[in-house]
Amino acid sequence: MATVTVPQNYKPTEKETYMNPVMLEYFRHKLLNWKAEIVRESDITLQDLQEEGGMQEPDIADRASAETEVALELRTRDRQRKLISKIDEALDRIERNEYGYCEETGEPIGIKRLEARPIATLTVDAQERHERKERTQRDERE
Repeated sequence: MATVTVPQNYKPTEKETYMNPVMLEYFRHKLLNWKAEIVRESDITLQDLQEEGGMQEPDIADRASAETEVALELRTRDRQRKLISKIDEALDRIERNEYGYCEETGEPIGIKRLEARPIATLTVDAQERHERKERTQRDERE
C-alpha cells in the first residue's frame, strides 16, 4: 500500500469516495492507536498483577476480594486479547482493500458505524439479522 498522509483534523465524510486511500489510512491509524492503547493498558495490568502477586492477604475476606480482582483482571485481559485479534483482522482487511464492506452482503458498512466500531464486519442490517438468527437458534435449544 502506498504511503498516504492523513490531513490534520481529518474526519471521513459521506461526500467523499467511500474507502478512498485517505479514508483507509485514517481508519488504519485509528485501529493502530486503539491497539497500542489496549497493549499499554494490558502491560500496566500485568505489571500490577506481578507486583501484587507475592502478597498474601492475612484476612480471608481480603484474600477473597484480591482473588476476585485478579480473576476480573484476567477476564478483562482475555477480552482485550480477543479485541486485538479483531483489530489485526481489520488491519489485514485494509491491506487487502476489503475494509469497510460487509462480509455478508458486500455493501458499504458506513462511516458512522466504522467510527463507532472500527472492527465492524457487517452492516447494521446484516448484524441485526445475524443476532436474530442467534437468538432464534438459542431459543430452539432451550
